[in-house]
Amino acid sequence: MAPKHASSSKRKASRASDSESEAPKPTKKAKTAPAKAAPANSQPTNKVLPETIAFAPRTPGAVRIAAWNVCGLAAAQKKGFRHYVEAEDPDVLVLTETKVNNAPVDPALAARFPYRHWAIADKKTYAGTAILSKHEPLSVSNTLPGHPDASVVKGRILTLEFEHCYIVGTYVVNAGTDLKTLDAKKEWNTHFEAYIRELDEKKPVIWTGDLNVAPTEMDLANAKRNWNKTAGYTEAETSSFARILNADAEDAGTRTFVDVWRQLHPEERHYTYFSYRFNCRAKGLGWRLDMYVVSSRLVERVKMCEIRSEIYGASDHCPVVLEIAGGL
Repeated sequence: MAPKHASSSKRKASRASDSESEAPKPTKKAKTAPAKAAPANSQPTNKVLPETIAFAPRTPGAVRIAAWNVCGLAAAQKKGFRHYVEAEDPDVLVLTETKVNNAPVDPALAARFPYRHWAIADKKTYAGTAILSKHEPLSVSNTLPGHPDASVVKGRILTLEFEHCYIVGTYVVNAGTDLKTLDAKKEWNTHFEAYIRELDEKKPVIWTGDLNVAPTEMDLANAKRNWNKTAGYTEAETSSFARILNADAEDAGTRTFVDVWRQLHPEERHYTYFSYRFNCRAKGLGWRLDMYVVSSRLVERVKMCEIRSEIYGASDHCPVVLEIAGGL
């Protein structure tokens, strides 16, 4: 954990739920656990948020963007959500899997983020994406152009346009148990690949959120066992992601994108998601599903990109954070 500084938050945490998809239930007060020192090149194994949350100060002049799959905002708020937000103090906060049915009325979030945008699914307590910002966007969209089924898109994407770039937050369609919704994922990917390139022709793009893909065998535990059998790690999904990163060889004018965390940490096997089941957190059995993909011409402005590995227990995902020099 980084040294403590003025932007820190002390908190008491509730025990993490054992359910990944059920609506949140009232939780009993539980003991907090200090973050444990982790062996080299591994991640912490705490199952509730640390008693004190503190991060290194941001780079002067940089904008800090945080993204977090909260696995139900209401549940996360009972387990220390606000303490992380207070300590991180991002300029932009991208939330996925919010599971809200209406735009929340939260005075603390309203005071911190004047510009709040929520994409809400038709299905109750399902999916949901939000982008909360201290900076006013020029425009906001919650659609995926060309996708034939608005109900699939709703609650899964938000695009905020700023003067110098776009920020796209997504909770990408999951290929499902036994890959039963892989076709829906392929449909999403087809249209998203076209969409992100269309945006990039106008301004550089910062794409973040829960992308629901482990790009390579380094981005999940037990890669061989899961290949083409488990949602998030199939030929169709990884190939789509790779196409976004790499320009079409037949089109010299096509720009590339960069998976920033992987570029900065080429040898590390760190993950952002650990299932509440099967003691996955303690065993280090995770997936890197939450990330930042940015237009290659923005990379030189990136000052930091990290997984907040100790921030676990309010959700089954860890937040990811990016700092970029200059304004949005």
